[in-house]
Amino acid sequence: MDPSVDVNSVTISVEGMTCSSCVWTIEQQIGKLSGVHHIKVSLEEKCATIIYDPKLQTPKTLQEAIDDMGFDAILNHPNPLPVLTDTVFLTVTASLSPPWDHIQSTLLKTKGVTDIKISPQQRTAVVTIIPSVVTANQIIELVPDLSLDIGTLEKKSGTCEDYSMAQAGEVMVKMKVEGMTCHSCTSTIEGKIGKLQGVQRIKVSLDNQEATIVYQPHRITVEEIKKQIEAAGFPAFIKKQPKFLKLGAIDIERLKNTPVKSSERPQQRSPSCTNDSAVTFIVDGMHCKSCVSNIESALSTLQYVSSVVVSLENRSAIVKYNASLVTPETLRKAIEAISPGQYRVSFPSEVESTSNSPSGSSLHKIPLNIVSQPLTQETVINIDGMTCNSCVQSIEGVISKKAGVKSIRVSLANGNGTVEYDPLLTSPETLRKAIEDMGFDATLSGIYSVLVALMAGKAEVRYNPAVIQPPMIAEFIRELGFGATVIENADGGDGILELVVRGMTCASCVHKIESTLTKHRGIFYCSVALATNKAHIKYDPEIIGPRDIIHTIESLGFKASLVKKDRSASHLDHKREIRQWRRSFLVSLFFCIPVMGLMIYMMVMDHHLETLHHNQNISQEEMIHIHSSMFLERQILPGLSIMNLLSFLLCVPVQFFGGWHFYIQAYKALKHKTANMDVLIVLATTIAFAYSLVILLVAMYERAKVNPITFFDTPPMLFVFIALGRWLEHIAKGKTSEALAKLISLQATEATIVTLDSDNILLSEEQVDVELVQRGDIIKVVPGGKFPVDGRVIEGHSMVDESLITGEAMPVAKKPGSTVIAGSINQNGSLLIRATHVGGDTTLSQIVKLVEEAQTSKAPIQQFADKLSGYFVPFIVIVSIATLLVWIIIGFLNFEIVEAYFPGYNRSISRTETIVRFAFQASITVLCIACPCSLGLATPTAVMVGTGVGAQNGILIKGGEPLEMAHKVKVVVFDKTGTITHGTPVVNQVKVLVESNRMSRNKILAIVGTAESNSEHPLGAAITKYCKKELNTETLGTCTDFQVVPGCGISCKVTNIEGFLHKNNWKIEENNIKNASLVQIDASNEQPSTSSSIIIDAQLSNSLNSQQYKVLIGNREWMIRNGLVINNDVDDSMNEHERKGRTAVLVAVDDELCGLIAIADTVKPEAELAVHTLKSMGLEVVLMTGDNSKTARSIASQVGITKVFAEVLPSHKVAKVKQLQEEGKQVAMVGDGINDSPALAMANVGIAIGTGTDVAIEAADVVLIRNDLLDVVASIDLSRKTVKRIRINFVFALIYNLVGIPIAAGVFMPIGLVLQPWMGSAAMAASSVSVVLSSLFLKLYRKPTYENYELHARSQMGQKSPSEISVHVGIDDTSRNSPKLGLLDRIVNYSRASINSLLSDKRSLNSIGTSEPDKHSLLVGDCREDDDTAL
Repeated sequence: MDPSVDVNSVTISVEGMTCSSCVWTIEQQIGKLSGVHHIKVSLEEKCATIIYDPKLQTPKTLQEAIDDMGFDAILNHPNPLPVLTDTVFLTVTASLSPPWDHIQSTLLKTKGVTDIKISPQQRTAVVTIIPSVVTANQIIELVPDLSLDIGTLEKKSGTCEDYSMAQAGEVMVKMKVEGMTCHSCTSTIEGKIGKLQGVQRIKVSLDNQEATIVYQPHRITVEEIKKQIEAAGFPAFIKKQPKFLKLGAIDIERLKNTPVKSSERPQQRSPSCTNDSAVTFIVDGMHCKSCVSNIESALSTLQYVSSVVVSLENRSAIVKYNASLVTPETLRKAIEAISPGQYRVSFPSEVESTSNSPSGSSLHKIPLNIVSQPLTQETVINIDGMTCNSCVQSIEGVISKKAGVKSIRVSLANGNGTVEYDPLLTSPETLRKAIEDMGFDATLSGIYSVLVALMAGKAEVRYNPAVIQPPMIAEFIRELGFGATVIENADGGDGILELVVRGMTCASCVHKIESTLTKHRGIFYCSVALATNKAHIKYDPEIIGPRDIIHTIESLGFKASLVKKDRSASHLDHKREIRQWRRSFLVSLFFCIPVMGLMIYMMVMDHHLETLHHNQNISQEEMIHIHSSMFLERQILPGLSIMNLLSFLLCVPVQFFGGWHFYIQAYKALKHKTANMDVLIVLATTIAFAYSLVILLVAMYERAKVNPITFFDTPPMLFVFIALGRWLEHIAKGKTSEALAKLISLQATEATIVTLDSDNILLSEEQVDVELVQRGDIIKVVPGGKFPVDGRVIEGHSMVDESLITGEAMPVAKKPGSTVIAGSINQNGSLLIRATHVGGDTTLSQIVKLVEEAQTSKAPIQQFADKLSGYFVPFIVIVSIATLLVWIIIGFLNFEIVEAYFPGYNRSISRTETIVRFAFQASITVLCIACPCSLGLATPTAVMVGTGVGAQNGILIKGGEPLEMAHKVKVVVFDKTGTITHGTPVVNQVKVLVESNRMSRNKILAIVGTAESNSEHPLGAAITKYCKKELNTETLGTCTDFQVVPGCGISCKVTNIEGFLHKNNWKIEENNIKNASLVQIDASNEQPSTSSSIIIDAQLSNSLNSQQYKVLIGNREWMIRNGLVINNDVDDSMNEHERKGRTAVLVAVDDELCGLIAIADTVKPEAELAVHTLKSMGLEVVLMTGDNSKTARSIASQVGITKVFAEVLPSHKVAKVKQLQEEGKQVAMVGDGINDSPALAMANVGIAIGTGTDVAIEAADVVLIRNDLLDVVASIDLSRKTVKRIRINFVFALIYNLVGIPIAAGVFMPIGLVLQPWMGSAAMAASSVSVVLSSLFLKLYRKPTYENYELHARSQMGQKSPSEISVHVGIDDTSRNSPKLGLLDRIVNYSRASINSLLSDKRSLNSIGTSEPDKHSLLVGDCREDDDTAL
C-alpha cells in the first residue's frame, strides 16, 4: 500500500430517519461530496458508515453535512478508523496504445478507487482501491482494455501485514438460532452465511443454540444476515447489539502472523508463485454427507489450503496445501479440531509430495486454530471433587491444550476454574464436558457470588453475562418458591463518609488531602473544609472502604477520625414538645387556680342572694345594692371592681404566655384554610378577653355604678384543660423513641478485625469502630460476643443465639459457609467471619429503619372532636354573628323588648349604645356557651381514666390513639414463639426403648440428666430440668469427657449413678414403710429389703459408683455416625413427633438405643380460650411465625386458629400487616420479640407481652404486664367500653351546646328564659364537669375473669383438625394445601431442592422441628402432612 494514500472510516449515528427514502437521500447527497469513497446507511441501526479521504473531509464536516439535511447526526467515536487499501496492477491486453486519459478519468470517478499511477512505457497501471468497496474484477469490467497482472498480485497477497487495518471496521454480533438439531444444521448455516459478501467469520454453536458472526457493516447489515439465516429455515434473534471489535497491539501482531483467506478478493493462484503439495488422510468418524461438507468447508477457509476432496466411502481426505506455510501434521490436527471434534485422522503410509518442502523453521508460527479470532471471553466453571494440587495441575494441563483455550486458572480453595477462551472455537459447555470427562463434577453457573440481605429483601448477584442473564437468575430464584424481580439500578449506591481531620493549618493542607484522595481509585468526590476540620467523601464501597481512606489521610501526616454519629433516636423523642406543653400547662394552672377560686366564690354569693330574694322578698334594687357592697364588687376606680381587676391581672399572662402555642397553631391552621380545635379555643378566649377588656374600659370611661359582667375567667380555665391534654399526649408519643434507642443499643460498637496469611494463619488483630468495618473484612467474634456486622463464617464452629431476628429460642449451629446476623450473640465457639453487609445494610439497621418508618408513617387518627370542631367552629361563629345582627335589628324595630330583658339597663346610656351592647352580650354568650371545652375534654378524660383502669388491670395503653383504635380492630395477628407458646422447650414425652429389667426408666433419666447437665443448649437444659423434677432431686451423677457437636448432639461418660439411684430407691422404700403401704413403685431390677438397704448402700457404693456408661444423645445423624442402627418403629415414632412440631432426641447408652425424648415449645394454657373468645367477639384470628410450617400447623390446631402464615421474616411480617390493612381491615398484632417490633409498630394496634423484649414493648401501643393472653381480649374489651364512654361524653357536651345556644341567642326570651354571659359560663363549666364525671364512671370497669370466659366458651371450644387449617408459607398468599404445580414439576422441583439441600447442608439438624425452616417446603407441600387436604 502506498503510504501516501490514506483512507479513513467513520460511523455517525443518525436520528430522524423514517423510511428507505431518507436512507437513499443521505446516501445520494453525502456520496456526491468530494473525498467520500463510500457510504452505507442503516435504517435499523440508525447509523451511517462513511469511508472518506481525510485530506478532503473530516468526521466533523461529514456530521455537519448530514445535519444540514435536517437529520440529527451524532459523532459517537470522533477518532476515525483507518481502512485497508489494496494495490491492483493492470496491464494492457490490446495491441494498440489505449486512451490513458480516458482510463484515468473513468477509474478516478469510480467509488472505491483512491489513486491511479500510469506507466505508458511499461503499458501498466497501478490502481489503489478499497477492497471492501470495489474489487479487481469490477475494475477490469470498467476498463476492458486492461487485465490483472497475476504475478504481482500473488506476491502482494502472500503477505497479510495490513489485515489488521481491515479489521478495524469489523463488527461482531451474536444471534440466537433456534431449530438446530445436529452438526449438519450448524455447518449448513456456517456454509451459507460465510459466503455472503461482508461476512468475515461465523461460528455456530449447537450447544448454546447461537451464532457468532464478524462482518463489515458498510457491506452487509445485521438484518440481511438474520434474513439469510431465516431463509435457511432457522428462526434467528439478535442476542447482543453489534459491537465494533477493539484490537490491542497483541491482537494486531497475532493477526499479522495469521493467514486468513479474504472472501471478498477473488484471487487466482499461479503455480509459479506457490509451492503446493498434496497429502491424503484417513478420516474415521464421518457418518453422512454433512460431515463431508463440514470438513471441506472448514479446511477450504484456510489460506494455505488450495483444494480439499473428502470421500465418505473411502474414509479419506486429499488435501492440496502450500508446503512452505504448513506441515501435514498441522493439517491433521486442524481436521481433528473441526466441530464436533469426533474425527480421528491418520496418515495412510507416507506423505506424497510433488515438490520438496523447505526446512520449516517458521512452520510452527502457524496457529493450530482453524480461524484465528482476536476476541476472548472468560467463563467460571464450578468444579467439585478436587482434593489436592495434583487435581488442579491435571485439569489445567488437559484443558489448556483444548482448541480455543487461551488460559485457565483453577482454584482449589474456591472450587472453581476461570477459563479464557475464543468463542469462535469453543464454548463454556464444551469446556465443562471436558472437565467432567476427567472425572470431576463441573457445573456452569455463570454466577460468581450471591449475597442476600434478609431484611431489605434483596440479593446481590455477581454473574458472567456471557453465560447467564439477570432474568434467568430471577427465574432460578422463582423456581425455589420466592418472588424475584430484577432491579435495574443495581449499583449498590455510593458510600458517604464524614471525617474530622486534625492538624490542617492552611489551604495547602486542604489541597494536599483532596488531590491525594481524588487520585485514588474508587473515590468519586472529596471536599475538605479547613474552618470546620471536616472532610466529606463519596466513594465506591466495592473498591475502597472508610478504613483505607483514613489510612491514606493519616499517611499524609494528619489525624482523621469518624464524625461520631448520634446513635440515639433523638429526632423522634418529643422532648421539645413535652417541655413546651408542660410549661404552658404550669403557667395556665398557676393563674387559673385563683381565677377559679374567685369564680366559685362569686357563684356561691350569687346563689345566696337568689335564695334571699326568694325567701325574704328583697327587691331588685336592694339586691343590686347588697351585690355591689360585697368586698370583691367594691370599686377601686369608678367602673372598675376589685373582682374585675384581679381577673384581668390573672388572665393576661395566661392569655399571652400560656396560650402562645395555641395562637401559633391556630394561625397555621387558618393559613391552610382549615379550622381545628385551636382556632375555636383562640377565637373564644380572644373574643372573651377582648370583649371583657372593652366593656371594662367603657364602664370606667362612663364611671358606671354597676360593675360590668366580664369573661376574664374563661381563658385560664380553657387553657389549663387543653394544655394538660396535649402534655400527656406528647409524653406518650415520646415513649416510642425509646424503642429505637434500645434497638440501636443492640448494635456492637467495636469489631476485632484480623489479618490472615495465605494459609489462614492469624497475623494481626485490630479493634476498630464498627462503622469502619468494610465489606470483605475478616472479623473475629469470641464466645459471648455480639456479631458487629452481617457476614459469612470462614472458620470455626459455634452455636449462635439469633432469637433477636428469628424470634426462635433455639440457638443455630454455625460452621464455615453459614451466614451470621449483626446483633446476634455467639455462644460457645470462636468464629472468623467475612463481612458481607456493613453499616446501614446490616439486618439490624434494616429493623431499626423499619421501626422508624412504621412510627413516622403511621397517620395519627384524627380525633372526633377535631373533625367536629372543623364544622362546629364556623357554625358557632355564624350563629354568633347572626345573633348580633338579629338583636340590633330587633332593637331598632322594637326597643321595648331590649329594655325589658337587658339586665342592668342604665337609662343614662343612649338607646343605640344600649341596643349594641345588648346584642353584643347575646352573641358573646353564644360563643361562651358553645366553647369547645367540653368537646375538648370528652376524649382526653375518658382516655386518661381508661388508661388508668387498664394499668390497674395489667394493661398498659400508650395514649388515646391505641385505645380508640382497638375497638375498630377486625383482625388479630398472633406471633407464635413466646406469645401463643411459652417460648422455652419442655420435655413432652420420654419413651424407653429397652426392657425395664435391663435398664429402668429412672436409670435412663439419671444418665440423661447427668449427661445433659453440662450442655448449654436449651434442649439440654430442658432435659436436665425434667430429669431432676422426675427424680425429685437437685444433684445428679458425674459427667466426664463431655463433647458437643453443633447440629448433631453430645457424647460423654457418666459415673456415680447407681449409688445415687440406690439412695433414691431407698428413700422411696422408707417413705412407703412410714405410710404402711408397701407399693412397688419403680421397675428397678433389684429391690433389696429395707432392713439391708443402708448396709448394701454402704457396701456397694464404691463398686457401683465406679461403673461407667458411655452416653450418646442427639439426632438420627449423630446415632448413624456413631454406628447405631435406627429401626423403623423408632424412625416412625420420631417422624410422628416431628410432624407435631416437636424435636425428637435419641439416647444411646453403651452403644445401645435406650430412649427417645420428645421436646417441644408448649402452648400457654389460656391460649385456646383467648382465641375462642376473640372469635366470638367477631374478630378474625391469624397466626404468623418465622418457624416452619409443620410446627405452625401443629400449634394452630391446638389453639383453634385456622389461618397460618409460616416461615415469615420480620420484614415480611410488616408487609403482611400492610397487606391486611390494604384490604380495609384494622389490624392488631400481638408479639413479644425484637423480630415482631416492626410489625407491632406498623399494625393499627401493637400489643406486646410484658415478658417479651424491651424493644417489642417500646414499639407496641399496648403492653400486657402479665404474661396472659386473656389480657388481649380484655384490652379490646376495655377499648370498646372507653370508646362507648367517649361517645356518651360527646352527647353530654353537645346537649349543652345544642340546648344552650338557642337560649343564649335569646330565642326563648318571650317565655322568660334569659341567659346572661356568666350563666353561659356556668353552663359551660357544668358541661365540662358532667363530661369528667361521665368519664369517671369507667373506674367501675372490671376485667372478666378466666372463669367467666370459660363459662361462655365451654360448649363451643374444640381443637381444629389439620384439614381446617390453611397454612401459607412466606409472604406469598399461596396456601400450602392447594399446590399450583403439576405433578411432574413438583417431582422435579422437589428432587432439585433435595439435592440442593444435601449439597448445601442447609438444615440445622439440631433443631429439626423448631428452629430451622424446612426449605423443601418452599417448593412442594409436605406429602404426609397435606394428604388429607390436597386430596
